[in-house]
Amino acid sequence: MRCPVCAHLTSRVVDSRPAPEGQEIRRRRACEACQHRFTTYERLEGVAPMVVKRDGRREAFDREKVRRALRTACRKRAISADRIEEIGDLVTMTLENRGSREVPSSDIGDQLLKELARVDEVAYARFASVYKRFDSIADFRSLLWEEGGGADNDKPDGPPPSEEQS
Repeated sequence: MRCPVCAHLTSRVVDSRPAPEGQEIRRRRACEACQHRFTTYERLEGVAPMVVKRDGRREAFDREKVRRALRTACRKRAISADRIEEIGDLVTMTLENRGSREVPSSDIGDQLLKELARVDEVAYARFASVYKRFDSIADFRSLLWEEGGGADNDKPDGPPPSEEQS
């Protein structure tokens, strides 16, 4: 394993333990040249499905792309990096355990939305705005109305406000 500080090619394992969920092994390493300590994760490589995009294109599932989307949605929110990783791992494991060779990108987005709704309303709204391609503030109003209108989870009375009402 190459050291992230000095790029030396050899390191020694200081500690190994199973990561949460038991799906990977966490290894603490020390570079033999500069003694910098860093962490690596070892996981069984599953058969990742192909993702079918909205326009019909197909691309290999990218675990890092899911994590980037989560980190972007959760930026400057009180959500730990570990929790973001847990959500990404949960969605990834769910997809890999399906056993299907292809998965629509909408299924991935829906699962991420479901998990973010449990964790943080603002992160949920951020992700939804990109995933659902919001074009205006009216789209946000509609989302708030659909999701219950805020923290008290009571839907507002009547239809979502129109642009003229605000």
